[in-house]
Amino acid sequence: MIAQLGTARINHESIVTWEPLPKDFQLEDDPVENDGQPLLAGALRESLELSGLIQPQMLIVSNFGLCATIDGQIVVKAPDWLYVAATQPTESTRRSYTPHAEGDVPTIVMEFLSDVDGSEYSVKRTFPPGKWFFYEQILQVPIYVIFEPESGLLEFYQRQNERYELVFPDADGRHWIAEMNLFLGTWRGNKEGRAGYWLRWWDESGTILPWAMEQIEHERQQKERLMDYIRSQGIDPDNLPSIND
Repeated sequence: MIAQLGTARINHESIVTWEPLPKDFQLEDDPVENDGQPLLAGALRESLELSGLIQPQMLIVSNFGLCATIDGQIVVKAPDWLYVAATQPTESTRRSYTPHAEGDVPTIVMEFLSDVDGSEYSVKRTFPPGKWFFYEQILQVPIYVIFEPESGLLEFYQRQNERYELVFPDADGRHWIAEMNLFLGTWRGNKEGRAGYWLRWWDESGTILPWAMEQIEHERQQKERLMDYIRSQGIDPDNLPSIND
C-alpha cells in the first residue's frame, strides 16, 4: 500500500506525494563530478562533528538521494550536501531520504558548481523537474546554496513568499542560519592537498568552527605557550615532579 502522508499541488496540475523509496528501486550510481566535491562536503561535516553539533536524529550527507513522487513518478535528486535536523529512526542503512515520510524537510541543500550546464539553476517543471524547481517548489527547502569553488562565489537563497530570493552576506561576508545557530561563509586556504576556497561555519560569537588539523595545531600552540610560561618562572618543564612524588 502506498502511504500518502501529505500532498501538495504545484500550479494546480501536479500532485506531490511522500512515499519512502521502494527497496527494489534502482538508484542511479552517478560519480561525483570532480575530486574536490567530496573534500568540500566532508569539511563541512567535520567541523560540525568536532564541535559536538551532530545529534543521532540528524541527517548530514553528500551526493545522497532526496525523493518525492510527482504525479505517480518517483523523482530523486542528489545534492552535493544536505542537512536535516530531525529524521525518524531506522534500523537499516539509509539509501535515500523522503521528507515528511521519514522526517523533516532539509534545512539546507547545497550544490557545488563544477561545469557550465546550469542544472543547479534549472526551473524545468516537466518530468524530471530541474534541481531549482525541485528544491524550491516540491521539497520547499528553506535554504539553497550554490557554491563555485574556483572563484569562491557563494550564492545564498532563502525561500520567501514561495520563491528563492538571493540574500546578501553581512559585513563579515557571512550568512546567518537561525535553524543551525551558525554562520556560513567562505574561507581561502589549504586542506587535504587542496588549495582554494572552502565553505566554513562560524558560531554566534564569530568564532570559526575548526577542522581536526586546526584543532591539533591550536592545542600544540597552547602547550608551547604553557611550557614557555613555566620556563619563565625558572622551572624546567622536563623535570617536573610526578603526581605521585
